[in-house]
Amino acid sequence: MLVIFDWDGTLSDSTAKIVRCVQRAAAELQLPALADDTVKDIIGLSLSVALQRLYPLLSVADVECLSAAYSRHYLEDEHIPAFYDGALETLSQLKDAGFLLAVATGKSRKGLDRVLAQLNAAHWFVATRCADETASKPDPLMLNELLVECQRHHAQAVMIGDTEFDLAMAQTIAMPRIGVTYGAHSVERLERFAPVMCVSDLRDMVPWLIEMRG
Repeated sequence: MLVIFDWDGTLSDSTAKIVRCVQRAAAELQLPALADDTVKDIIGLSLSVALQRLYPLLSVADVECLSAAYSRHYLEDEHIPAFYDGALETLSQLKDAGFLLAVATGKSRKGLDRVLAQLNAAHWFVATRCADETASKPDPLMLNELLVECQRHHAQAVMIGDTEFDLAMAQTIAMPRIGVTYGAHSVERLERFAPVMCVSDLRDMVPWLIEMRG
């Protein structure tokens, strides 16, 4: 069975850094300031799609400038987001039990590879897919690509994420899905996409996954 994780807000406690860097980039370009919750709302989308949603009147060129400013601030911010409590234990339990683990993220390939190296975490995952090499969430293309790469049917996989974008793309292809309640979107928003469960700790889903696999 294939277990696909979102990264930011699901495995990595990076929500605050993303919000902070978007706000710094916007200030640099003298754009209107946005509240934390407004920025959190777009976490999970590809960067250009997210920034266009936050500032819908910007031209394509201006979105590119804002994207570049965000990326620079993210690199300059020395904080390296850690795994959430229980995330490493969950990955270890699942891998030891024979599950295949993958990542489907709104991060860029360069950004994901950087953080995997910083956390020495690449070895956990048999496959990863990033927003700049496929369609942005909630389009399910990245999930379909992971299924092909890992030679699994959608019923032999589960998507785990903290945003409605994660659950929506899984719902579109009838893939089972689990919401986590400590990330960017509220449990009320997650429950609209019929997850099999919502958890406040990744470890809580392990018994269900083992039972589901049979």
